[in-house]
Order: sequence, then structure tokens, then C-alpha cells
Amino acid sequence: MRRRDLLSLVAGVTAWPAVARAQQPGSAQRIGILTGLAESDPATHARLGAFRSGLAALGWIDGRNLRLDTRFAPVFPAPAKR
Repeated sequence: MRRRDLLSLVAGVTAWPAVARAQQPGSAQRIGILTGLAESDPATHARLGAFRSGLAALGWIDGRNLRLDTRFAPVFPAPAKR
């Protein structure tokens, strides 16, 4: 056995456990929500609540088998009138 073959074999054997753990079955899925609405808007919270309840009806529970990452639009102050 040549040295290069031996090193390839050793590298493959040591990397195998990391590859086997890379994707575990049953891990949480991630959904990113980017909305152009303000975080303080009550309608935004109502829409997000309806989205979460719709996902829950399909078996996707935030924190259990799903992770929702929500980002809102920045709220800028109204420009001063001249």
C-alpha cells in the first residue's frame, strides 16, 4: 500500500463520524419570514399568528420541529413638514 493511499484511508475513516452526524433525521426545519410591515402593527401579529396556526394544523410546531426566523421592516420617523 502506498503512503498516499494509506493517508486517504485514514482521513476517510476519521471524517466518517462527522459525515454520519451531519443531517440527523427529525431535525428542525427553518423558515425565514421577511415582512415589509412594522413589528408594532397589530395586523402584522395577527397575520403571523394565522400563519403559525396554519402550520400547526399541518403538524409543524415552532420550537419543536420548526424554527421561524422573523424579520420586520425598520420603522423610520416621518419626515418633518416644511
